[in-house]
Amino acid sequence: MKQSELAIIITLMLSPISYAKETLTMRATSAVWQDDAFLLPIGTKMIDYWVSEKLDGIRAHWNGHQLQTRTGHTIHAPHWFTAGLPDEVLEGELWAGRDAFHLVSQTVLDSSPNPEQWEKIRFMVFDAPAHPGSFDERRRHVTALVNASSHPYTHIIEQRKLPSIAMVNSWLSEIEADGGEGIMLHLASQPYISGRSDGLVKIKRYEDTEAVVVGYEPGKGKYQGLMGALWVKVDALPPSKSGQVFQMQIVPFPLKSAVSSPSDITGLHKTRSLVLPDICEQDRHQLCDTQI
Repeated sequence: MKQSELAIIITLMLSPISYAKETLTMRATSAVWQDDAFLLPIGTKMIDYWVSEKLDGIRAHWNGHQLQTRTGHTIHAPHWFTAGLPDEVLEGELWAGRDAFHLVSQTVLDSSPNPEQWEKIRFMVFDAPAHPGSFDERRRHVTALVNASSHPYTHIIEQRKLPSIAMVNSWLSEIEADGGEGIMLHLASQPYISGRSDGLVKIKRYEDTEAVVVGYEPGKGKYQGLMGALWVKVDALPPSKSGQVFQMQIVPFPLKSAVSSPSDITGLHKTRSLVLPDICEQDRHQLCDTQI
């Protein structure tokens, strides 16, 4: 893959002693690229999949009465935003359009909902985890369910059937040209399972990995009072420092949920900065008690 970038999905936790129970969601595998084309999982062909745009928002799980993040934390949406939603489990993305991740993260992860900002957000549904059928059956079910509810803030993500990889690549290029992030492939015959699955494939021209924030370092000099750097841990690798100064004077999102970043961690400070009001002096590999 040419000019690949590293995108970090950082699991931000509320405190060392306060954890939410992670929602057991289906998680995508990243497509393998060869030259300028992606490869499908062995034994499958393009016509086996439903194709949709990968929205750059906040993953949301509706459990029938409450919105939650993928890590199980409550999303404090206004009552009118969720009123009238079906009493079935739904999975989707809280989204405000392309290039609007910053707005979504600020709004969705705020414990005090801002009605004016929530008006700009839509719950883009793509699955019904509790339904026992294949994705093809779940897609039909959830489409009928959402359409019947006529909920003003809930929509179905468009799913397309594209018979060739070339057609998917062409659509991916259009999405990227318009500021979009990538494409998702749902295997039509796949039942819903928790955890990572080849039945859900993510196609992006930069790589994703996952990291956990394990500590912070305070800023120095002119950055005193701000967060200087993040310490993150990826899988079994030792903790590493982002090496960037976080210069923003605002707090875009609180330490409590999974956040998807479309930039590499060396550029994280440009759009996903965090500022701690009181920098803790704990060991750099420990979570800070400070909550923001």
